Amino acid sequence: MQVYQDKQRIQDTVQELRRNQQIVGLVPTMGALHEGHLSLIRQAKEQCDQVVISIFVNPTQFNNSSDLEKYPRTIEADLSLLKENFKDLIIFTPTVSEIYGEQIKSENFEFGALAKQMEGKYRDGHFDGVGTILKRLFDIVNPHKAFFGEKDYQQLLIVKKLVELTRQDVEIIGCPISREVSGLARSSRNKRLQENELKKATFIYNILLEAKENFGTENAFLLKEKFENKFKEDQDFLELEYFEIANAETLEPIAEDFDKNLKYRAFIAAFANDVRLIDNIALN
Repeated sequence: MQVYQDKQRIQDTVQELRRNQQIVGLVPTMGALHEGHLSLIRQAKEQCDQVVISIFVNPTQFNNSSDLEKYPRTIEADLSLLKENFKDLIIFTPTVSEIYGEQIKSENFEFGALAKQMEGKYRDGHFDGVGTILKRLFDIVNPHKAFFGEKDYQQLLIVKKLVELTRQDVEIIGCPISREVSGLARSSRNKRLQENELKKATFIYNILLEAKENFGTENAFLLKEKFENKFKEDQDFLELEYFEIANAETLEPIAEDFDKNLKYRAFIAAFANDVRLIDNIALN
C-alpha cells in the first residue's frame, strides 16, 4: 500500500500508471472509513487496474464550523482497515495547505437548479466547496474514473455537472447505497451515535420504504404532508429538516401529480441530536 501526502509524488505515480496503459480509479473520501467506503473501493477495483483513495476532510464544504470540528478523523484506523481488506492501493492523504495553499476558499460554480434544492437550500456554499475539492483532486490524481455513493445522490448529480463545466476527462460512476442490516444508510457520522440512537435512526429508512410503497396512491403534495407528519407523530428522537419528492434527473420538487414517463426519488435530511443524517430512495 502506497501512502502519499505530497501531490507531486502522487501525480508522478499516476502518470507512470497511465503511460503503462493502466486504468486509474479514484474514490474520494473524508475518512472515518466504513463498509460503505469499502463497497465503493470494491466496485472501483472491478473496473480499474489501480485505485487511488483520497482521505481529506475538506473545510470548504462545511457551512457549520462546529460540524467541521466534530467530524471524525481516524486516519490510523482508516489505513489499517484498507490494509486489512485490500492489496495494492494508493492512498492520498494531503494536508489542507497541500490542497489550498494559504487561502482556504471555494471557487464558484454555475450548478444551476441542481444546487438550489435540498442540501443546497439548507447548506449555503456546500456544493461550491464540494466542487472545489473535487476539481482539485481530479487535476492532481487525473483518474479515468471516479466513484461516488448514491446516498449523496444530489452530490452525485452535482459532480457530473462539475465535470461538464470544467471539461475534466473523468467518468463519474454512481454506486448503490450501502446499508446496515437494519437498513440505516452507512455514514461516517453514524460513529457519533450511541447504539440505541442508531436503532432509532432506522426510522428514516422505514419512512423511505413506506414512501416507495405508497408511490402513486396519492399526489406528491399529500404524500409529502403524510410523511412529514409521521416524523412529528410517530417518533420523538429525530428532527426532520426536509422530506422531499423530486424528479430524479433535475431534482425539481414535485408538488402535484406524477408523470408516468419520469423517474422520482424521495429524500430525507434529519438530525439525530446534532448529527445530521441524509438518505434517499428511488420511488419508481
